[in-house]
Amino acid sequence: MLMSQGRPARLQYMPNGFRMIANGDHVVCAVSGERIPLDMLRYWSVERQEPYASPEISTQAMLAR
Repeated sequence: MLMSQGRPARLQYMPNGFRMIANGDHVVCAVSGERIPLDMLRYWSVERQEPYASPEISTQAMLAR
């Protein structure tokens, strides 16, 4: 699959993966604003439909809401 370099992707987050809605090569962490390359994306919330840069940030987001 060809991905657009430098453009953020739009994803649908599912329990065991994600589906690309709009091509891109990264997403932006919902908490830190850090760019996350799609091949490094490991943490997200299905319920909130948002990505996280690390497990610590994911936990922080869960506890804050």
